[in-house]
Amino acid sequence: MSEHAHRRAQRRSRLRRSAAILAAAAAAAATLLAPSASARPAPAPAALAAAPDIPVANVKAHLAQLQSIATANGGNRAHGRTGYKASIDYVKAKLDAAGYTTTLQTFTYNSATGYNLIADWPGGDTSHVVMAGAHLDSVTGGPGINDNGSGSAGILETALAVSRAGLQPTKHLRFGWWGAEEYGMIGSTKYVNGLAAADRSKIEAYLNFDMIGSPNPGYFVYDDNTKLDTLFKTYFSGLGVATEPETEGDGRSDHAPFKNAGIAVGGLFSGADYIKTAAQATKWGGTSGVAFDRCYHSSCDTSANINDTALDRMTDAVAYAIWTLGTETAPPPGTVFENTADVAIPDAGAAVTSSVTVSGITGNAPAALPVGVVIKHPYRGDLVIDLVAPDGSTYRLKNSSSDSGDDINTTYTVNASSEAANGVWKLKVQDVGAQDVGNIDSWKLTF
Repeated sequence: MSEHAHRRAQRRSRLRRSAAILAAAAAAAATLLAPSASARPAPAPAALAAAPDIPVANVKAHLAQLQSIATANGGNRAHGRTGYKASIDYVKAKLDAAGYTTTLQTFTYNSATGYNLIADWPGGDTSHVVMAGAHLDSVTGGPGINDNGSGSAGILETALAVSRAGLQPTKHLRFGWWGAEEYGMIGSTKYVNGLAAADRSKIEAYLNFDMIGSPNPGYFVYDDNTKLDTLFKTYFSGLGVATEPETEGDGRSDHAPFKNAGIAVGGLFSGADYIKTAAQATKWGGTSGVAFDRCYHSSCDTSANINDTALDRMTDAVAYAIWTLGTETAPPPGTVFENTADVAIPDAGAAVTSSVTVSGITGNAPAALPVGVVIKHPYRGDLVIDLVAPDGSTYRLKNSSSDSGDDINTTYTVNASSEAANGVWKLKVQDVGAQDVGNIDSWKLTF
């Protein structure tokens, strides 16, 4: 969890209803990262391979190695220190032996060399990437075994499980270990900023795991993306474990640069230095009135600072997400993203918008993007209509005119080839004349 960006905020004690039972997970998975509203045609659901049970002993063995590395290198694994380089060398060696294609990315921060490690599993559609990541560095004041050896070890063992299973995913699987997170997400920002726009658009989901073995644990799910949020809540609901939305570290870990680039993000968190409430202790066990991790950013964040049950559940959830998302079927060509909800258009008033979320599409939007628009209005000449791309760029579809006909039911064509396909698109409509009102009936994009 980033020290540089740490801001204490007043605790918001919000409870969310658990999602559907795990028996419905396969059906729910078919909609994950699928078009919002009434996308047509619906992609055929993939036959999902069952995610393995990740042995917690294997995860703890990685943590023991990270502890030994810290002990032999001045008690920490921080950016620019020998302990960090030894940590990334350990992870890389494991992945190389397991058949991954690994890339060591370097950067400079505070006059010291930093490292990101990227590991790609061969196969899968590289136009549809599912990525999991965790920061590998500790603070200078301790070995960082929960923060964030736990997340790093959890995704490492999941990656090794992919290799052991010989998984042949439909989508391309990628894992990342980030450097200098404790200075403000330096490594992950370097990675995201270094991607071409077309490569960023190929990452359908980034899942972040920062502290997943806290000794007085909570079960927090990132709520940045509804579908990824539902994925994890569905898993934990099947275990009978309630979850809460993650708010303590929102924007303070390596999902932030991905989110800022328009990539769907999700993840898990077991808590840092916020205090567990009585209600949370009743729900999850542990001790109320005590921090989720009393050793947060301290020298006592050692291999003894781990709750095995939380680490086991969280790592199994990582594997569930990778197997579920990685074996989905990508949307076929000609997929329609449509919003059929009515939106009232005020008479001679402010512009209104209707949104659709496009996901799972490779690269940029087409040079001839069809925009189907149905508007009910008694005087269509009053209407000005724009398409707004995810980056805010605006494309005029229709100007106002003296056309006295009623209603609009037409398909406009836009050259949107400079825009990344995935993201939230909006139809903006304004009535610039007096005396008549109407509504957006429906609209759609066809990719």
